[in-house]
Amino acid sequence: MRAAEPPYPSLMFSFLLRRLFSSILVLFFAVSLTFLLIRLLPGGPFDREKGGSAKVQENLQEKYKLNGSLWQQYTSYMADLARLDMRLSTKYRDWTVAEILEQKMPSSLKLGGIAFVIASTLGVLLGAVAAMRRDTPVDVGAMLGALLAISIPSFITGPFLIAVFALWLHWLPVGGWGDVSHLILPSICLSMPYIAYVARLMRNSLLDVLKSDFLRTARAKGLTEAQAVSRHALKVAILPVVTYLGPLAANLLTGSMIVETVFNISGAGSIFVNSIQNRDPFPLCGAVIVYCTLLIVFNLIVDLLYSVLDKRIRVHG
Repeated sequence: MRAAEPPYPSLMFSFLLRRLFSSILVLFFAVSLTFLLIRLLPGGPFDREKGGSAKVQENLQEKYKLNGSLWQQYTSYMADLARLDMRLSTKYRDWTVAEILEQKMPSSLKLGGIAFVIASTLGVLLGAVAAMRRDTPVDVGAMLGALLAISIPSFITGPFLIAVFALWLHWLPVGGWGDVSHLILPSICLSMPYIAYVARLMRNSLLDVLKSDFLRTARAKGLTEAQAVSRHALKVAILPVVTYLGPLAANLLTGSMIVETVFNISGAGSIFVNSIQNRDPFPLCGAVIVYCTLLIVFNLIVDLLYSVLDKRIRVHG
């Protein structure tokens, strides 16, 4: 006789507990690898110190706890992280890593949040319309536009948008950070390739669902094509898109170095590049912690949305 399945709340609690444990492990390994790799790179954070004698270098390394063996540096840093101390930046020495993230992250979160809404909404809409109008000029035009959006890099799209809408038409500001008008061009630039990815993914998924047996059954019961698609097909077709949107959200919310540079926005994207260039391990590790945390959270949301969108899918403990 088959044993009774545990109650769903118990399964959910077990699932969340396992995800919490695995998330801690992911963060631990990601930060560990980041710290070790940047410390193994040639050069150090104090090599460009003006007039830096050997004694000055030694004092700075001791102050920032970068003296001793690599293992000692690593264990000391991980012990500080366990106390929620992300340390000071070795480049911007009056700034803690928490203060740098607090200054840089809000602009990237706003920009990335708007870009995510644009990419997910327009991408799903264009993909669904293209699938419903397969092999028509609408489908061909949408997929051609998607191909162009994917093929043209942001460092070309950004200046083009500035030239047209800021310098020629004078509708929007060239760049910088201020009111809502400053967000429009960078958000569009950041979201364009992802609109294309989502649209193509949605189109292909919906085309597969339209051929499925359960949709034929829905049509046989008297539902119109629009009713069959809206009530049944979209919920299944959107599942691969939801899977993609989890990592996409984490990626967009942590900033884009290219877009932020083109539009003169001081955001989180610069932390990754500047930290590597300056051999500054602590802001880089802090940025990795933020990125991995967002990735974990959005992937968890994706898993929970799966069980909402498709009742056949349930989380398991």
